[in-house]
Amino acid sequence: MRIILAPMEGVVDHLMREILSAINPYDLLVTEFVRVVDQLLPEKVYYRLCPELLQGGTTRAGTPVRVQILGQEPGWMAENAARAVALGSKGVDANFGCPAKMVNRSKGGAVLLQYPELIHDIVKAMRDAVPDTQPVTAKIRLGYEDKSLFMENALAVYEAGATELAIHARSKVDGYKPPAYWEYITEVRERLPIPVIANGEIWSREDAERCMQVTGCDSIMIGRGAISLPNLAATIKDCVSPYSWEQTLGLMLDYTAQELSGHKSDYYPARIKQWFSYLNRQYPEADALFRELRIHKTTDAIVAELQSAQAKLHQAG
Repeated sequence: MRIILAPMEGVVDHLMREILSAINPYDLLVTEFVRVVDQLLPEKVYYRLCPELLQGGTTRAGTPVRVQILGQEPGWMAENAARAVALGSKGVDANFGCPAKMVNRSKGGAVLLQYPELIHDIVKAMRDAVPDTQPVTAKIRLGYEDKSLFMENALAVYEAGATELAIHARSKVDGYKPPAYWEYITEVRERLPIPVIANGEIWSREDAERCMQVTGCDSIMIGRGAISLPNLAATIKDCVSPYSWEQTLGLMLDYTAQELSGHKSDYYPARIKQWFSYLNRQYPEADALFRELRIHKTTDAIVAELQSAQAKLHQAG
């Protein structure tokens, strides 16, 4: 069984990967996407998005990290794929699933699911540019406006030489609304001889078991669930207890200390509030604390609120 942390744009950055890989047995982490348009991007772009490249392509916990790239021009995707791997990425992943309107308007992400031939050409160019010893993978959704081309897109990825395929079991139009249509992944897994990774609506160990039972996949990718329950992968793989609210609050304060010592500290208020939007699903206490915290606009006030909440928990305990 393999558990992979999904590439979540604007959410799972370098620090979040460090935090989550330290407490979970992830087999692989995939970065936010590098946007490729019409050039070979400089090395600094890759190092900025994926500082793990400077330490052998792994987090401090030793979890391998794979760079994801997004674009629509096969030649430039190939050159950037080769660069990512040369810099130390553990393989390279192609993004054909991003539903963001801005990305889709510029012919990137999920919009390409309307063009299986182009998906094939992109993946093949990447495969030809990357050493055989390194994985070339892709992530897709079930379609753009509908699911009519789900198998054609999956076959295009496979026939282009991809090592494995991750499928988010929704179309672009479905967004992130439940349910996830795992049965489509079952069809792909039965058709393709390469590993297929199931993604979508995995919030708990029970969800993971049900997903694997429905799809027949032995590899899953978790995204929003991994932020909602910080040790979700450990609960699935090692059968440990879900983090308590006190443990999660402590983790948030660890995150805070690291974030404020880094170069993204100006973004801290927005990032911590974003995290609360995911935690609310798992922890009623998060919703109550967020009502107190959301009025604050300064970092100092937010940190003070978190520390006060932790102190109250310790006193109650």
